[in-house]
Amino acid sequence: MSKQFVQNKYNAGDVVYAKVNPTLKLIIRRYVDQVYYCKVFEDAERNELVYFERELVQDPTPETNEKLRNMPSNI
Repeated sequence: MSKQFVQNKYNAGDVVYAKVNPTLKLIIRRYVDQVYYCKVFEDAERNELVYFERELVQDPTPETNEKLRNMPSNI
């Protein structure tokens, strides 16, 4: 049984937004064990936020986020 290598969708330094708070601009700091560690843009003092890939979007528009929220999850 071989495990397929799947590359993560976002890389360190990418700007993303959380589906639950699309007004908060995040920067991916690192990706470890299927978890993204993000810093809040322009707020270095704030603690890191941790998200799974399915919780992040590149486009913060409400229409895009609503579509993504309503998609069936395969988990």
